Amino acid sequence: AVIAGLVLLHERLTGLQLVGVGLLLAGILAVTLSQASGRATVPALLTGVAIASYTAVDRIGVRLSTPWLYGWLLIVLMLAGISVSTWIAARLTAGRRPTVEQPSSGPVLSRAQATLIGIFMWGGYLLVLWALSLAPLSVVAPVRETAVVGVAIWGVWRLREREALPLKLSGAVATLAGVALLAL
Repeated sequence: AVIAGLVLLHERLTGLQLVGVGLLLAGILAVTLSQASGRATVPALLTGVAIASYTAVDRIGVRLSTPWLYGWLLIVLMLAGISVSTWIAARLTAGRRPTVEQPSSGPVLSRAQATLIGIFMWGGYLLVLWALSLAPLSVVAPVRETAVVGVAIWGVWRLREREALPLKLSGAVATLAGVALLAL
């Protein structure tokens, strides 16, 4: 996303912002590399590419309209897509024998819990759209991914994950310093 912002969208960052983005990315990389496991690495990288791609599209979308209108359009389009997909799936599986139900792997959410989670997810996404309307993609995209650092610190603090502790902590400090430089 940083490369897309700088190269494709011709964003300009100050020297301090470039250092901040560099520290932020190095910190995130340090935290994630300490947790990478062989088979999960390629899907994780592909997920990162997908997020970077749709974040770049989002940046263009909110600059061509307004964040609330663009977000509303996305919600309506996804609702329509999910409805059509569900209808097609129901038609394709009509008349087939039902498959044996698999046991649940965890607790089932109530409708209220699922609604609350959905509100938080969409609220967070709309905040990202708002940030993209105010700041360059090259700044917003890396800051958006700082949740990885929070999860790593939670793992160290609450789950007692001590593997690669110095790398995780130095990555968290670098990320924090990078965000601080971007805020100046």
